[in-house]
Amino acid sequence: MTALRQDPDPPADDLDRRFRAGDDAALREAYDRYGRAVLHLATSMLANRSDAEDVTQATFVAAWLGRDTFDPAKGSLIGWLLGIGRRKVIDRMRASARETRVVETVRQLPEPAQADPSPDRVVDRLVIADELARLPDDQRRMLELAFYDDLTHQQIATVTGVPLGTVKSHIRRGMASLKRRWEVDGAAPGPRPAGLSGAR
Repeated sequence: MTALRQDPDPPADDLDRRFRAGDDAALREAYDRYGRAVLHLATSMLANRSDAEDVTQATFVAAWLGRDTFDPAKGSLIGWLLGIGRRKVIDRMRASARETRVVETVRQLPEPAQADPSPDRVVDRLVIADELARLPDDQRRMLELAFYDDLTHQQIATVTGVPLGTVKSHIRRGMASLKRRWEVDGAAPGPRPAGLSGAR
């Protein structure tokens, strides 16, 4: 019994249980043991080392805050951490792609010289952003992937790991909610902005 207590590297399943139970020492042990694996995953998918390190840190923060959702009976701690890490990498890639597109869009905008400044369109975009923020997380995420990232339903299912039918349901319900709010609130004058007619 004494030898077991003094073992500096307890079995993984013991670490799994202690991590889920909220043992602070288990968090440190998990980072020491699996941090490199998560960082390797992140660096293999992200070009920027700094981004990979940020993703690794975010992975362990998310895992610790959501530790009560980890079930050692269903899988190992390392597998669960890598799953979180993969989602964080995808989120980071999505954010980077969106930032790049915004920069490119702004760069390609023509000089505001001639005719129609179309303030209604700017208002419409702001209203849509506000309405998206009110949707449930799942619906909002699917719509953002469809319209901002221009992904097809199948691509969204692949990226998120959500079944294709569920992706379609989330998008359909989100679109219906946006349409209802648009019609009920009278959101903004002028035509509805392009890009909210549906997704593929």
